[in-house]
Amino acid sequence: MNEHAGSVALVTGGSSGIGRAVAELLAAEGASVAVCSVDAAEAGVVAGAITSRGGSAVPAAADVRDPRSVEAAVAAAVTAFGSLDILVTCAGIQAYGTAADTDDATWDEVFAVNVKGVFFAARAALPHLRRSDRGAIVIVSSVQALATQSGVAAYAASKGALNALTRSLAIDEAARGVRVNAVCPGSVDTPMLRRSARLFSDGSAAGAERTVAGWGRSHPLGRVARPAEVAEVVGFLAGPRASFVTGGEVRVDGGLLAGLPVALPEAPGGPGNPGNEV
Repeated sequence: MNEHAGSVALVTGGSSGIGRAVAELLAAEGASVAVCSVDAAEAGVVAGAITSRGGSAVPAAADVRDPRSVEAAVAAAVTAFGSLDILVTCAGIQAYGTAADTDDATWDEVFAVNVKGVFFAARAALPHLRRSDRGAIVIVSSVQALATQSGVAAYAASKGALNALTRSLAIDEAARGVRVNAVCPGSVDTPMLRRSARLFSDGSAAGAERTVAGWGRSHPLGRVARPAEVAEVVGFLAGPRASFVTGGEVRVDGGLLAGLPVALPEAPGGPGNPGNEV
């Protein structure tokens, strides 16, 4: 399928996890992709893998905390491919702590990457997206923007800010034809999730695997997502089939936020017997 044929995309955080999956999907569907990562070598590896499969991609190293660096990455994409139609912001970091025990440096670092990094990328990309007849921004947020677990104050606050920024961008850019949407994944099997799993287990590969499996069981579908499953939703929102979708917050969470953590006790006849109704 060549849904993105002829389009040009920049993907921040494009060297691993959801970002890599997005870059690979967009390229497979016909887009020319600038793979943006703070690690230039890793960006080159991903761009090389795409081109080896017949796709079109270039690395674009950038530290999203630095506006000049982000502007240079956008310029590199436009120089390589002549335009920019799609921006997908996947760069992000996780930090643990409550408001009482999160230090200033941690809070500032989370917001610098997760929020300012998206702002810098959008600001640099918008002049080009406004010239496109299919301009689109997809911001990778999190279910933590909508509901939160304990001990992730900075991360949850940063993701909530991204959803608010999504709405603001969507309203401000609608008249210029640029659509802006957020994707809110649940747990996704990425290197970041694996690092967290090691932190909250015995540190072994087997312990991390058990932790990931346990997190998966908290989702009604019984597992964590694959990065490619999130990428499919991103690709849809960035493409022509979503031409009337803007300002949205699309959950890709395996049903995580659809249910209440209150289960009815089993009756002798099982669910559905009289007396089991709520």
